[in-house]
Amino acid sequence: MRRIAVLNQKGGVGKTTTTVNLAAALALEGHKTLVVDLDPQAHATLHLGLLPGRSGPSLYEVLTHNMSMQSVRRQVAPNLHVCGSHIDLAGAELELLGTVGREVILRDQLQVDREPFDYVLMDCPPSLSVLTLNALCAATEVFIPLQAHFLALHGLSKLLETVHLVSRRVNRDLKVGGIILCLYDAGTRHGSEVIEDLEGFFAARRNNAVPWAEAKLFRTRIRRNIRLAECPSFGQSIFEYAPNSRGAEDYASLAGEIQGRAPAAIWAESEMDMDTDTDPPGEVAPPETDAASAA
Repeated sequence: MRRIAVLNQKGGVGKTTTTVNLAAALALEGHKTLVVDLDPQAHATLHLGLLPGRSGPSLYEVLTHNMSMQSVRRQVAPNLHVCGSHIDLAGAELELLGTVGREVILRDQLQVDREPFDYVLMDCPPSLSVLTLNALCAATEVFIPLQAHFLALHGLSKLLETVHLVSRRVNRDLKVGGIILCLYDAGTRHGSEVIEDLEGFFAARRNNAVPWAEAKLFRTRIRRNIRLAECPSFGQSIFEYAPNSRGAEDYASLAGEIQGRAPAAIWAESEMDMDTDTDPPGEVAPPETDAASAA
């Protein structure tokens, strides 16, 4: 089982969009996949078609009332399950204040779960809280969605420090698996410069004793695509809502890449000089918006 925390302390960079659609892509390939929604906003839960509070118990009951994962998770598609969130999770930190081992509750629940999942993807809130710590203690890998902007690099260093601290003190198996570039605009000079900086940063630390020594910058980029912004409102993944869109193409490519396959042909070229994303012929493209990954 690969347990992956999708994490960035900055909001609006594509965490939920990536968690849900990467999980859907893996499920379509036949891998039994579980999405764990640790964000009290419950966006991943909504994205997968469940209504928080109306679909039975949630992760809140797992963390605070010792309910099993089996009692909480719901199957939403073939091979795809979700352990949903609820706004009550926002108060979990206070409720668990005096609980010994509160940061490893999720890890322990996953260990006793009898369901043989191939992948567990955890959608983390945009803050360092007991919920995020539960994800980092339960995970073996961290994927970091990132925009190719200068300020994103500044936040990355602080995020890596957090991962390093957790790996030294609580979870020695924790590693940074890779960086996923989201809301990508091909051909912009600034974006290319940021990518060069990222590649240089990780290349310089290949032999260091840090959790990101083997991290990779995934060659698949998640391009801006209005379809990715639309599909959550229908409670569907991009593969259900727009299977022929560029968003579906990118997440399918990313799913293959994390399994060790080469990225899709469009990303396999060393020089990515494509045009920016457009909609299929015959449709009027809406104006670009950062809402393409509002999670």
